[in-house]
Amino acid sequence: MTAPIRFPRFFVTSAAPCPYLPGRSERKVFTELKGPHAEQLNEALGRIGFRRSQTVAYRPSCLDCQSCVSVRVAALDFEPSNTQRRNLRRNGDLNAIECRPWATDEQFALLRQYLGERHPDGGMAAMDEMDFADMVEHTPVSSTMIEYREVTSTGEPGRLVGACLTDRQSDGLSMIYSFYDAHHPMRTGLGNYIILDHIRRAAAEGLPYVYLGYWVEGSPRMQYKVRYRPLEKLTRDGWERISREEQDALIVSATKRRNPVPIASGKDGRQPRIGTS
Repeated sequence: MTAPIRFPRFFVTSAAPCPYLPGRSERKVFTELKGPHAEQLNEALGRIGFRRSQTVAYRPSCLDCQSCVSVRVAALDFEPSNTQRRNLRRNGDLNAIECRPWATDEQFALLRQYLGERHPDGGMAAMDEMDFADMVEHTPVSSTMIEYREVTSTGEPGRLVGACLTDRQSDGLSMIYSFYDAHHPMRTGLGNYIILDHIRRAAAEGLPYVYLGYWVEGSPRMQYKVRYRPLEKLTRDGWERISREEQDALIVSATKRRNPVPIASGKDGRQPRIGTS
């Protein structure tokens, strides 16, 4: 006889300063992903706005704020902008290699460089080799590390310039965390290229979505997510496609926020801290 699937136990973190909106606090509801049904549970929770961090699925549960909105790109209907087309051509020579989720010294060195340049005061700034290995390797679901490498003069994979820890789901790809050479002397837009490549991969496999995590209105570093069309957001009534008019307005607003002060694009900049304390 098959053992019944047990309903997971959920917990709530204590309040902590919000990493996205100054002056606000955040809480998260979370549950552990374990056992033979961890994959199915992670997918089910992902469709209602949860994200994975190692062996935990979590989502915001703030008392007085609903600013964190789950978003996903409709990969099969994706419409690249002219800027995104140029990015694909500019970085299309990179060799993208799917690797098993196993942390390497080369990946960690690139991560440390990325954090130092883009998020020196973020929650991951103190991450060491063991923390990084835990982030990459402790996964109860189908995960892969996609490496982006330049090609050598002999046509072989060369220097690592980007990487993304990605979960593969039945309805798409979920981008868990990406990092890259933010000040490459010859390349720009590597963070955006990694997203574009995931959209292209999902579409090629017939997978309808690429999950980008949370979009936070009012947080400048999260506005890059509104630039991918068509975009869907999770509402109280389920997933809804953002209209072209609404997305046009969001892109204009994001551009206005970005221009006065340079903001690192393409990253949340913080690995969630999950716990009961």
